[in-house]
Amino acid sequence: MPEPSPDQTPEISPTTSATTGEVPAFGWSGYAERVNGRFAMVGFIAVLLIEALSGETFLRWAGLVP
Repeated sequence: MPEPSPDQTPEISPTTSATTGEVPAFGWSGYAERVNGRFAMVGFIAVLLIEALSGETFLRWAGLVP
């Protein structure tokens, strides 16, 4: 297969997300807010699991409240 010459290099364009048609971006974008919300939901469920399995509140389990 012939190598492309330097003036024929393909342009690299941003690809869309696997779940949406949006291009991932930094800052206050819809994509970033959706990802942050999903991480917040995972964290909240993790706190609920810690409280359910340990029998203590999260703050007491983490040592923040005596």
